[in-house]
Amino acid sequence: SRRIRIIVLAITGGGLSAARHRIASHPFGAIIRRIPVANHASAIKRQKQSLKRNARNRAARTRIKNVVKAVRAAIQKKDKVAAEEALKTATSTVSKIAGKGVIHWKNASRKVSRLAKAVNALDA
Repeated sequence: SRRIRIIVLAITGGGLSAARHRIASHPFGAIIRRIPVANHASAIKRQKQSLKRNARNRAARTRIKNVVKAVRAAIQKKDKVAAEEALKTATSTVSKIAGKGVIHWKNASRKVSRLAKAVNALDA
């Protein structure tokens, strides 16, 4: 049978004392979840790895949203130079993140293509 353990996730990585400090000092506190974990060490390690990976992937998806937003903002202002510069950054970021498998490569390609099309339409 599996035992329920309470895992306290701090906002960032680090040891237990560092986590307690961040929980006390951070305005959002900690994210506390009840997660069923098997009693053996390998399953506990897998869960910790999974949580780390989840946080890393979430940060990457947020980064994509932000770079796309920067391109869209430049397009909105009709600033071709800024839009092209933001598109260059966005293309690089989205491609890197797709290469790591956080998003599908076709999803990344579609995002970049639509942004490029919008930036190129600024001339017309």
